[in-house]
Order: sequence, then C-alpha cells, then structure tokens
Amino acid sequence: MRLLAIESSCDETAAAVVEDGRHVLSSVIHSQVEEHRQYGGVVPEIASRRHTEQIIAVTQKALDNAQLALEQIDGIAVTYAPGLIGAVLVGVNFAKGLSLATGKPLIPVHHLRGHIAANYIAHPQLEPPFLCLVVSGGHSHLIEVLGYTTFRIIGRTRDDAAGEAFDKAARAMGFPYPGGVYLDRAAQAGNPAAYRLPLPRVEGSPYDFSFSGLKTAVINLLHNAAQKGETIHTNDLAASFQHAVVQILSSRFLAAAEQFGYQKLVIAGGVSANSGLRGKMEEACRQRGYSLYVPPLPLCGDNAAMIGAQGYYEWQAGHTAGLDLNGIASLPIDC
Repeated sequence: MRLLAIESSCDETAAAVVEDGRHVLSSVIHSQVEEHRQYGGVVPEIASRRHTEQIIAVTQKALDNAQLALEQIDGIAVTYAPGLIGAVLVGVNFAKGLSLATGKPLIPVHHLRGHIAANYIAHPQLEPPFLCLVVSGGHSHLIEVLGYTTFRIIGRTRDDAAGEAFDKAARAMGFPYPGGVYLDRAAQAGNPAAYRLPLPRVEGSPYDFSFSGLKTAVINLLHNAAQKGETIHTNDLAASFQHAVVQILSSRFLAAAEQFGYQKLVIAGGVSANSGLRGKMEEACRQRGYSLYVPPLPLCGDNAAMIGAQGYYEWQAGHTAGLDLNGIASLPIDC
C-alpha cells in the first residue's frame, strides 16, 4: 500500500510517499528554521502562513520524486494532533481536499505515534512490544508500545519537556535557535562535572519527568554570574546541563525497563539526536544485554515519512476519518 503523507505540526512542511509502512519512496521537507531563528523560536502565525505557501509544491515534489501520480496513491495520511493548531490545520485541510478529490481514504496520524514509527523505517526487524522513550521539543514520555496502534503511557513530563529545556537553556547561554543542537556540540568540548545542577524528581511518580527546575537553575546561575562579574565557561555549563538531562531521562527509562520486563528499548523524537543521550543509552544497553533502537539523524526531527509509516498501521487497524476530521492542539498518544 502506497501512502502519501503530510506533516505540518510545527515549522517543517513535509510530504512523503511510503510503501507498506517500511519503505520510503520519497521524503521532502521544507524547513522554516532560518526565518524563525531571528525571533528565537517558532512564531505560530508565521509557521501557518509558510505551510500554506509551501504545501502544494512540497507535496508535488514528493510525488515526482517517487515517480508516481496522485491517482496511483492508495491513501492520504496526515498529522492531525498534537501541534500548533494553525499549522496542523493547514495539513489537515489540504489532506482532506486531496481525499475528497481522489476518493482515497483519509488516515489521521498522531504526531508522537509517527515519531515512534520512524524506527520502523530505520529498523525493518523492529516490532512491538517494546518500551519507548519519546523526547522532543514539546513532549517527554515513557510509553509501552504494546502494538502498532496500542500504547500505554507510564511516565511523562509534569512541566517542561526535555527538548524545551534544552532550547531555553541554550538561549540563556547565548546559542542561536534551535539551541539544542548547538548546546550538544558545545557539551562535547566541556566538562560535565564542572557545575553541579539539580536532578529533579516527581514525588510518588518514579517514571515522570520534571525539567523546569533544572532549566531555571541554569538561568539563575548565568544571571548570578553576570551580576557578580564572574566568568561562565559555556562549554562546561553546556556539558553539565546535558549530563543532568541525560541522567534524568536514562535513569527513568532503565528503571522502567527493569520493572516492566523490557529488553527491547526504543528512543524517538527530536532529542533522540542528542549525542549524550544516544551514547549513554548505547553503553547502558550494552552492559545489560538490551537491544536499543534509535532512528538515524534525518528521521529524528519532524518529517512526513514517519507519518506515512504509522499511517499504514493505522489503516490496517481501520482507523480512517471523514471530511469532518479536525486538527487538535493537544491529545494523548493512547486516545
């Protein structure tokens, strides 16, 4: 089955053609990073306008690269939740129009399910069940993937997500947007033990996360140093901050794997590109004899190929939608 997939939940306008959930025939992404960089983050109104301007051309290029006509597509998969609502609606309404015009089934895909499915593209042998750490700019979740469309949340962030904390701490350190990648590079040249930072826990919820206090600790450290005229070694602070985030994520992830009996672990989402997290989990899984699956860097961020991959399994489960499909800004993965 060949699906045309549409992704527009944040600041990438993306389209892809995916066959049978595992084979990417084409994947096209138009990024808005350079425009949003001058504002230090994504401006929702600008993101929505750029999606509107780019989505036809991006979709046509995806079809051209796959050497297929629209009539040869078997279905239309689209991200419908969660995300910036104006941005999501651009993709949803475009996909609805394509479905109406072609008579092809419309397949709604949850964005986080798509991030998990990026691993199906990268690792053809990967099948549920497994334990997944989903870490991105707006989400930090520990999820039991019981089946391709069956999920159980066992842990989540109570405030900032890991990626959000990375970007805000990076901005405070003076790195450009998107700050996470620049902080990661700086951390590789720094001393992770140079600054002592807190490792927040959520009382009574061993698998939940909290990053707001850690982010605030970095901001306060920088402000206090500036007021006293003290020098902050940015690479060392970046390394110390990254070490703290990785320690929080990995400790919960490994503890959950032990309690719930999983030896097959998966990481998904934009923060899965972080070198510190990848290195820590590779070493930990090697020591324990666990199997670790992480997407290659091009599939870590937002893309439509992952939506097409998950869309195939949603279609197999009978999850299609009518023209009343609406975009949703916030929606749990297990709905």
